Amino acid sequence: MTPITASRLATSSAYAVLPAEDIGRARKFYEEKLGLEVESPSPTELFVSAGSGTKFMVYERARTKAEHTVMTFVVDDLKATMSDLASRGIVFEEYDLPSVKTVSGIAESPTELAAWFTDSEGNIINLAQMK
Repeated sequence: MTPITASRLATSSAYAVLPAEDIGRARKFYEEKLGLEVESPSPTELFVSAGSGTKFMVYERARTKAEHTVMTFVVDDLKATMSDLASRGIVFEEYDLPSVKTVSGIAESPTELAAWFTDSEGNIINLAQMK
């Protein structure tokens, strides 16, 4: 078997890109509801700073419908993070699917605790606490 050779991507950073129907509404959500720093390099895009020097981009476009998680924030204390976000008006999703079931907004697997919410544009965002 031939060993896998890492490409230049193995040492590159990466960031998520999320659509927003209303860039002003999205900016307000990420600044006020999530308490994140937002930069606006143009009238139709945002760069949002998260922990450990990471960022993600939000850009204006017609509404899309993703029925899956588009981004995950890895947190140290899921319940405390949920409590903080709930105090800012975030509502957590409840799922009862074959692959995931939440109780009080939290799903548990052998490797993590997880919770989901949607942003102002309908993007599904995950919080994960690794075990």
